[in-house]
Amino acid sequence: MRAAPGVGEDIMHIPDGYLSPQTSAVFGVAMLPLWWQAARRVKKVVKSRYVPLVALGAAFSFVVMMFNIPIPDGTTAHAVGGGLIAILLGPWAACIAVSIALLIQALFFGDGGILAFPANAFNMAVVLPFVAYGVYRLLTRNTALTSGRRVWAGAVGAYVGLNMSALATAIEFGIQPDLFHKADGTPLYAPFHLSQAIPAMMFAHLIIAGFVEGVLTAGVVAYLQRANVPLLRINAPEVPLTEAEVRRKPVNPLRAALVALGITAVISPLGLLAPGGAFGEDTPEDLDLAKYHLSAVPEGLAKYTDFWGNTLLPGYGDGSWWQYILSALIGVVVVAAVVFGTTWLIGKVRGGEREAEDLDSPPVSAAAAAPQS
Repeated sequence: MRAAPGVGEDIMHIPDGYLSPQTSAVFGVAMLPLWWQAARRVKKVVKSRYVPLVALGAAFSFVVMMFNIPIPDGTTAHAVGGGLIAILLGPWAACIAVSIALLIQALFFGDGGILAFPANAFNMAVVLPFVAYGVYRLLTRNTALTSGRRVWAGAVGAYVGLNMSALATAIEFGIQPDLFHKADGTPLYAPFHLSQAIPAMMFAHLIIAGFVEGVLTAGVVAYLQRANVPLLRINAPEVPLTEAEVRRKPVNPLRAALVALGITAVISPLGLLAPGGAFGEDTPEDLDLAKYHLSAVPEGLAKYTDFWGNTLLPGYGDGSWWQYILSALIGVVVVAAVVFGTTWLIGKVRGGEREAEDLDSPPVSAAAAAPQS
């Protein structure tokens, strides 16, 4: 059972019932090859010693998404952190990290639907990091790692990425009434048309959430330029380090990240202060039927809204600060564990593939292996 709007809810997690099963299936089919490619690329790009950073990135994304930000129209929104992870570790690593964070949110806390998980992953784990990283790379060509351009490029990339993610979500909402309705035109799932969904989603993210995502990303990039330049080079190995950057003793990234993550988890109840509900997250009994010219709750929405009822702490608890912190700590531990387990599994699968390739390859004779004169 999902929490009442405004308690641990936000504007970008699509709950079950608002998308048709057909729409969810399409996104599921689309995400499978993307997750597979992400697993392959992460193994190549992110070396094993950086796996803890992927885990920290996923945990950071999980906690950041718990901070609900009040919007002037009475709804809420949140940052994601996907652009930051993409800049530091690459968009494929961000795809894995944010997907895992979203999955744990849905399974354990009912934040976003299980059926809608592939769509949520597409919006926040694919569109956001890839757009953010693309804009960042475009704006930082031929610049040093400590260039001020990288700071504002990170901000711009994250801002654009989050808003493109919000636009994708709005379109997914907005096409439901036109594609899935009864003979008399009554929507079966989300009752919001494009003319309603796009303004509502984009207003929140263009004026508030996008700036928060941008400032968050720029702040971390600026900090790393002073504290740990080599960390910025993980995903930019072609950029040489200056002599001064090589001599500078870096701050331990894991220690700094753990401290920041702990502080963020402890202050996460600040997200409870955001008043109001969120667009597209109303439970069936709270849906304003008159606003959308409905005589009853859409049949599909009523049918699938409680598809997953096994959440540990629905809506991150009962609204008390201690349950919110408990949810954050549980989420951080579980997300990190799943990341380590996933990367271990990827390593085992990739290792098996390499062994199979070696077995399938014909033996090379000593003569053939000798260098030719």
